[in-house]
Amino acid sequence: MIDLKYKPTIIGNKVILRPFETGDIDYMEECLKDPEVLKFTGSIDDFDRDFITRWYSTRNDQTDRLDLAIVDKCNNIAVGEVVVNEYDETRHSMNFRILIGPRGRDRGLGTEATTLFVDYIFTNTDLKQLTLGVYSFNPRAQRVYEKVGFILESIDKDELEYEGVMIDSLNMVLTRENWERMHK
Repeated sequence: MIDLKYKPTIIGNKVILRPFETGDIDYMEECLKDPEVLKFTGSIDDFDRDFITRWYSTRNDQTDRLDLAIVDKCNNIAVGEVVVNEYDETRHSMNFRILIGPRGRDRGLGTEATTLFVDYIFTNTDLKQLTLGVYSFNPRAQRVYEKVGFILESIDKDELEYEGVMIDSLNMVLTRENWERMHK
């Protein structure tokens, strides 16, 4: 098991990744209600503010996962989150995910947040790899993941039904070896 009780603050050129604060809830609510976020995460619009408030208020107490707010340095507001969770003991890996709301899109914030977070994980843990799933109708996210070094590992056919169409889920992996090769 990986101990992730330490919650860092990671400063980039465009974003700050930091532990969640109480003031982030309103901005995260905006993200979680966003139609594009709902579509690309395969979620439904069943927002429960009390649940979300409790959820984000406990993220900094978790030792088996790392959840950080993505803060836009221009306006100092949370525009999303980066997370590693779901430790796989057999593969000594964890799942990576990122969520960017409407205030954080199309400015390279997601790419920088992903790069900073992945670099932090591989620098500060001994994980062998990170995995993720992305729906095939989200090419923007796929490009970001490929830029950082994730490669396609497998495809789960017809994983999500969206507006009557079956969507595949692409399973991607970034190994420590590939990450190290990219940082030489």
